[in-house]
Amino acid sequence: MEQAKVNIPKLFVCTVIENKDEIEERYERAYTFLQSLIADCSEKEAHDALNNAVCKNHEDISLGMLLSILTEPHNATKCYRDLTLITRDGLTCVLNNLSNLILERYLRFHDTTRNQLLWLIKEMMRNAVTGVDNVCRNLMRYASGGDITPKNIYLVESLLDIYIENKVWLEKFPMLICMVVYTYLRLIEDHNVPHLMALRQKEVNFVIALIREHFTDVLSLGRDLVRLLQNVARIPEFHQLWQDILTNPRSLCPNFTSVLQILNTRTSRRYLQSRITPDMERKLVFLTSQVRFGHHKKYQEWFQRQYLATPESQSLRSDMIRFIVGVIHPTNELLCSDIIPRWAVIGWLLTTCTSNVAASNAKLALFYDWLFYDPDKDNIMNIEPAILVMHHSMRSHPAVTATLLDFLCRIIPNYYPPFSDKVRQGIFNSLQQIIEKRVLPNLQPLFDSPKLDRELRTTVRETFKEFCSNSNGEGASGVREEGLDDLPKMESDEPAFSDDEDEPHNNLTEDTDDDDIPLSEVRARERPELAAALPLILRPFAETLLDERSTTATKAFINACGSPMPTASSLADLFAAIFQDAPPVKITSNPTPTELEAVLDSPVFAMFTYLTEGTEAKRKLVLDIFKEIHVQSSFQNIGFCLLFYLKVCYERDRKAERDGGRKKNVKFKVDVYKNYCNYLELKLADNLAYDFEKCQESDANLLVWLIPDIYREFKDQAQNHIKLLNVIVSTLDAVQLQRLVCLTLQGTLMMFKSDDITTMLSTSLGWETFEQYCLWQLLTAHDISVEDVLPIIPKLSYKGHAEAVTSVLLMLKQERPTADVLRQMFCRTVDDDDTFVVSTIMYWCQDFEDKVGDLLSVLLSTRYPGTSPNKRKRPGKQSIPPNAPPSAEQVLGHLEQIRVRCVEQEDMSIFNMECMQKALQHSQSNSSDSLRRQYSQLFSLAWEDELPISRRARKLISNSLPLNQNLHSSNEDSEEEEIVKPKQAKRRKKAISDSE
Repeated sequence: MEQAKVNIPKLFVCTVIENKDEIEERYERAYTFLQSLIADCSEKEAHDALNNAVCKNHEDISLGMLLSILTEPHNATKCYRDLTLITRDGLTCVLNNLSNLILERYLRFHDTTRNQLLWLIKEMMRNAVTGVDNVCRNLMRYASGGDITPKNIYLVESLLDIYIENKVWLEKFPMLICMVVYTYLRLIEDHNVPHLMALRQKEVNFVIALIREHFTDVLSLGRDLVRLLQNVARIPEFHQLWQDILTNPRSLCPNFTSVLQILNTRTSRRYLQSRITPDMERKLVFLTSQVRFGHHKKYQEWFQRQYLATPESQSLRSDMIRFIVGVIHPTNELLCSDIIPRWAVIGWLLTTCTSNVAASNAKLALFYDWLFYDPDKDNIMNIEPAILVMHHSMRSHPAVTATLLDFLCRIIPNYYPPFSDKVRQGIFNSLQQIIEKRVLPNLQPLFDSPKLDRELRTTVRETFKEFCSNSNGEGASGVREEGLDDLPKMESDEPAFSDDEDEPHNNLTEDTDDDDIPLSEVRARERPELAAALPLILRPFAETLLDERSTTATKAFINACGSPMPTASSLADLFAAIFQDAPPVKITSNPTPTELEAVLDSPVFAMFTYLTEGTEAKRKLVLDIFKEIHVQSSFQNIGFCLLFYLKVCYERDRKAERDGGRKKNVKFKVDVYKNYCNYLELKLADNLAYDFEKCQESDANLLVWLIPDIYREFKDQAQNHIKLLNVIVSTLDAVQLQRLVCLTLQGTLMMFKSDDITTMLSTSLGWETFEQYCLWQLLTAHDISVEDVLPIIPKLSYKGHAEAVTSVLLMLKQERPTADVLRQMFCRTVDDDDTFVVSTIMYWCQDFEDKVGDLLSVLLSTRYPGTSPNKRKRPGKQSIPPNAPPSAEQVLGHLEQIRVRCVEQEDMSIFNMECMQKALQHSQSNSSDSLRRQYSQLFSLAWEDELPISRRARKLISNSLPLNQNLHSSNEDSEEEEIVKPKQAKRRKKAISDSE
């Protein structure tokens, strides 16, 4: 046994300071167990022993063989053959462990192990092993950009040869094709050196072939495909591809119309992640989630030595910036913490660029999502780092901000001149979103900073004039600019500092690099002098409030406000700064009173007390502050915070009422919110929806917790409000949906009303699948009648509105057939793949065949005015209203579908009914020749004048049931009469019973 341990082959390269880890020990144990089974055995004996052992120790046997394949080339072929023979899971266990080995330990593999890994992947491709494509994707991540060392080039070329050799296998995996194209497009850029030209040409030929042959799949790569194609556009093959993309797009794909189609598609995170090795990814994630600002320089220096020290690594910075921008999206907690933010890491990467080409590519990588930004499709987290890099670099690295602003201005006309308007619109959309989402409250200090040279400032102001001044000619800071010429001018011989010397030289704090201090201190230094805008008597209270951010300090400040009264704008600036730094409002799904009171310990909730309990003067003061904050759009969460506060007060009063044992007439203080909306000149219903949208962004539990009270207290505004409802259903998970359904069944929640519900249902057809699922579950819980959904039945597409079609179908299943329902159903477009009408009719026929037959015959007869529908008129029958009746072609088309289904089920009883026979005869005699030919098989059912007793009646007789003499409707029956015959078993089950 000791000898076996000594001879265990090594999977990893180990140093003297590295101990074996759990992974290595696990593989060694598996290898030892494998050898104990097959040592000194003949091939047949070894195979029998493995087959016996694999039932109980499948994973150990698999891992032992995997280690042998990866470390013993001379045994690999035999071992792989045995592995395929004894596997019980199609090699799933081997593939999963192989993927984990690659992601976690590839860099420690011996050269032999790396060679054997490639051999094993090639063998698995030849044998079409399911799941090997995932192993390929993981391994390709180590084919790193910015690295032309022999080991990396060997991996790049070996994988390329494998794909070329197994191209037929590769073409079965569209996602892997996209990954291969994305990877090698990026690598071609680095291989522009003499000794790699042969490899580069091989890569070019292969990638060009893949793109042209699978252009439809490659389109899914999105806008970063264009970015990579730009970097290799001078290569002749890619130049020709560009010509086809720009001038003859349909030659590449019938559905491809313009390069704009690609640029408007955001690249999936998986592709941005694929150009960073797993090891780099772990380091960058650690840097942006664990390292505190001010303690990060040693980590950055190590990272630069490890990955960014060579000239070739210049191009790697673009990959890293795209990864940070598109993949690393920190939580609100991280954003509010002292962890190094993304903008600081990106700023460091930009400052380490020494090549002009690499610097330009890095800036393009940073701004790339800005160029064609669509707020409805793109993510604000992808554009946030760029604006924050410019904002924060202005103080300590103004050259960085200047070069980024210059790049942003120049890229509009120069990126692609025919699309300059679209690029401009994308950048403007980005800046507008930045303002709306409060990433920065004001762009004027950035765009008009005195640290920028005059020429650049002029360019920026001309390019982004919408963000530099408002309609009154005032800058974003509120200072009127048109009157600058009226200010007293300095004499020409008077000494003056240049723009670059405006800052006082003795202010050492300003010159200190922000990288050397904690993030909290950076924020404190950048905080505007809010207290200086207040009256002298209030400044100590304001300083205390800015330091403590507590409810006590808030109330002390509000109480101190008097004469002289500060301006609303200065107060709004002060409180907006405080609110922005407050943690987001969050609760658990079932918050306790203690938890709720803890959440209320915040300045914004302290201000709400003046709206419910304060004097008129203080109430007006607080409302003025809120109104100014709303006008400035500096903090947008006040509304839902107020709703939360009112709900907490309501629950607190109810608890006191229960504990006191006496009625206090507790009410939800709905007037407070209404007064708030009126004072801010907001429409109540729309503002409720807006506040719920902001609540959704903060916390889903809080939104669900508010719903019952909002729909109770604001019933007229909330019920059937489309936007409010969409915000709710887009937030819910399954547990929260169940909670709302339960509240509805208990009678404490009413979200819908019958009035104008059709508009809401029609609008909802464009929602996401789970949103529509939630809506219809809530509608079902509210017992919305089928009459309310009838108007949308003709509009429903079985493909485009599958969720609504399914829900309406299940709703009709619970109803009885009526003339109104059938009329709306038969107004649907006839489509062989659409089984909505035929499914409903066939289900109803199981219990209400007579009624269905009567209704269908009347519907068919009334489509032919010449047949005198009054011939079948009965006492009490209501005529079919003329609103959107189905055409004769629609009725015949649906009846033909029903006929085909009846033929398949071998039961034509509904067509054998007397009323249906007469209706078919009448419609045949009044139809055009083309309709008769089109529905000849349907009309052939009506050839006989005298009809035998129907099959349905025969079945009733055979079952010894008394035959109702009035089974078929007579002239005296009412079209809408109640059917009281006992419910019969479904025909399918009945047939089984008869056969038995």
